[in-house]
Amino acid sequence: MRVALLTVGDEILAGDTVNTNAAWLGRELTESGATVERMTTVPDRVADIARLVSEYRAAYDAVVVTGGLGPTHDDVTMEAVAAAFGTDLAPDSEARQWLRERGYTDAELAPATTHLPERAELLRNPEGVAPGCVIDAVYVLPGVPTEMKAMFELVRGEFDGDRLHVETVETAEPESWLLDRIASVREAFDVTVGSYPGETVRLKLQGTDPEEVAAAAEWLRQRVDPPE
Repeated sequence: MRVALLTVGDEILAGDTVNTNAAWLGRELTESGATVERMTTVPDRVADIARLVSEYRAAYDAVVVTGGLGPTHDDVTMEAVAAAFGTDLAPDSEARQWLRERGYTDAELAPATTHLPERAELLRNPEGVAPGCVIDAVYVLPGVPTEMKAMFELVRGEFDGDRLHVETVETAEPESWLLDRIASVREAFDVTVGSYPGETVRLKLQGTDPEEVAAAAEWLRQRVDPPE
């Protein structure tokens, strides 16, 4: 499954908030077997969100949107998703009933709290008030990390695929010295290899067969200089 991530928030673009949601979702989706091919951050602007939701749902198997849910003036994600599908926001009776069961009265909630795009399926928020939704493989989740993670667990199974197994090999050698062995391990084993320089170079091996990945990692460890 090919997935695009879309995070919404002026505060992310301004550098006021670190986009931990994208990193967490990328890791969790990859471990579930999905392939994340795009991560994009957009401002709290209906036209921008709607345009990218339309573009990404045509290009990828699923789109995960986080942020901009709630009743305040800059929470425009639901409106934008509705626009992307050419539909309207409408009061959702299931969302209203769910919040009533949690002890909220109509007087305590802004009217927009229970408005979802028409045809959307409600996603309950285990850790908060603002509901999410899913509509035609577009998953709309909150931006608050604890709420986003809890809601993602409700739909994690829909991203199942061939689970990737990972091994890491570190070396003191410069990245440019490793090209021959990276090419050789790719030829000898059914794995992908990523190279990440820093104080040491970290070689990340991934594949669907854990024994194959482990063998490739051991092959590399025998052929690179370890960190001091």
